[in-house]
Amino acid sequence: MNAPALNASTPRLEDFPYRLSDNVRFGDLDPNQHVNNAVYATYFETGRVTLMKDPQYGLLQPGLAWIMVRLDMHFRAELRWPGTIELGLGIVKFGRTSVTCDQVVFSDQRCVASAQATMVLINEETRKPTPLTAELVKAFQPWLRRGVAVTPPNFS
Repeated sequence: MNAPALNASTPRLEDFPYRLSDNVRFGDLDPNQHVNNAVYATYFETGRVTLMKDPQYGLLQPGLAWIMVRLDMHFRAELRWPGTIELGLGIVKFGRTSVTCDQVVFSDQRCVASAQATMVLINEETRKPTPLTAELVKAFQPWLRRGVAVTPPNFS
């Protein structure tokens, strides 16, 4: 018997508070003339990095950096060129040193791919994981995925 697929239900774009648009590029295609599966990792990276590195959101702190430690992707439909895509991201979990987000790629109001990514906060000098701060957790609050109960980390 097969295990049930993670995130098997179809995501809704409106549940992802961080969104941006991007283009499908001709170079994203494989010989089958649809977007190559490896390109989706770049789409998801664009969504994460655009949010994390924007100084107005306060998700970067001096001496600390984010590294991705896990990316689970679910391919839902073919995506072709030309076209535009909508990227969505929502935080679903806080760990002691990590943040996990759900991400989606939509095209023509249809979810073509979804993913879950886990990022760990590290000390830039030691390259070792470091605990999340209350300030960082507060900065992530606008980006919590709608419809998901997200428990804040225990700072005691």
